[in-house]
Amino acid sequence: MKDMPTVTKQYIEQRDEGYWILGTRISLDSIAYAFLAGESPESIAHNFPLLSLEQVYGAITFYLANQKLIDSYLRKGEEEFDKLQLSLRAKNPALHQKLIDAQAQKHDKNSISG
Repeated sequence: MKDMPTVTKQYIEQRDEGYWILGTRISLDSIAYAFLAGESPESIAHNFPLLSLEQVYGAITFYLANQKLIDSYLRKGEEEFDKLQLSLRAKNPALHQKLIDAQAQKHDKNSISG
């Protein structure tokens, strides 16, 4: 058997302190959270029409190959989001409540249609 050339293809790039699908504005976070929520790669590709199924599988493979690193990165993002929410609540309670209400309304609408 002849030696096969090593072929590698990159699907993820790191920029702006985050991970992104190569050449897009779609974050790895979006794909990882959808995957962790149990969505199939085909469903994820359907929900992100700018991505090919290959790109979705590439992103999932990257996540699985670097799971500890990416899970830590996702936790850090969640912590930063929580701090931002607390800051918003303290600085502008009325706006914070409007956002909470809008989020609840969106959740209710998704529950009814889903």
